[in-house]
Amino acid sequence: MAWRPLTGDRARASNADRKNAMHQIVKAGTPVGILAYEGEVPVAWCSIAPRASYTPLGGEAYEGVAEDKVWSLACFFVPRARRGQGIGKQLLAAAVKTARKRGAKVVEAYPVDPDSPSYRFMGFVENFERAGFTETGRAGKRRHVMHLRLDGK
Repeated sequence: MAWRPLTGDRARASNADRKNAMHQIVKAGTPVGILAYEGEVPVAWCSIAPRASYTPLGGEAYEGVAEDKVWSLACFFVPRARRGQGIGKQLLAAAVKTARKRGAKVVEAYPVDPDSPSYRFMGFVENFERAGFTETGRAGKRRHVMHLRLDGK
């Protein structure tokens, strides 16, 4: 919920407030992300959804693409014991596939360099570069803004 809208004071929002806000987003039919499973057990998460469903993340309007066709990949969660097994790369590929299937023309992401002391949950630049993303700007001091066009332009 770090990048999702909340009513009231974000700093004072309880876990129950955050759960309720997420419930309302899902109930409204807004996509929120994807889960990775091992058999029947969820093992990881990726937040991928239309950019407009997040609070401002730092990217700018993408020339020639309607706002509702830009999807943002805002975070990953892979448990420490599962890291280094390629789950993040699989989640990234699945997130792009999900956005494309839902009509996105561009996927925007905000990864950091491997030595970044914060925002590591947003992924690492190198993984996005390998997936075909190109850097288009910065969001603050640490986050890179990267885009992947899905419409072949």
